Parts: sequence; structure tokens; C-alpha cells
Amino acid sequence: MTRGVKKGDLPVKTCATCGRPFTWRKKWERSWEEVRYCSERCRREAGKATR
Repeated sequence: MTRGVKKGDLPVKTCATCGRPFTWRKKWERSWEEVRYCSERCRREAGKATR
């Protein structure tokens, strides 16, 4: 018997910095609504662009 959800069925968002789509990760389980960036690098780059 298989458990879990297929990768194709996971929620998808678009990164606010690079515009690429990224999928839900287990570590974002509690904060998925607040996640805006696909990676730490994109989060740092967004901070540089606003300065």
C-alpha cells in the first residue's frame, strides 16, 4: 500500500523574485501561506532589490 501524495498533486506557487514555479515542501507545512520565495537565494536577492 502506498502512502502520501503524488508530486504532481502538490500545491504550486510562483517565486516573487525569479518567477519560477515551485511546489510545496514538508518544511513549509505550517507556513505555506507566507512562503513567497523558492529558495534562500531568491529571498536574499529580494532584500537587495528593495534597498
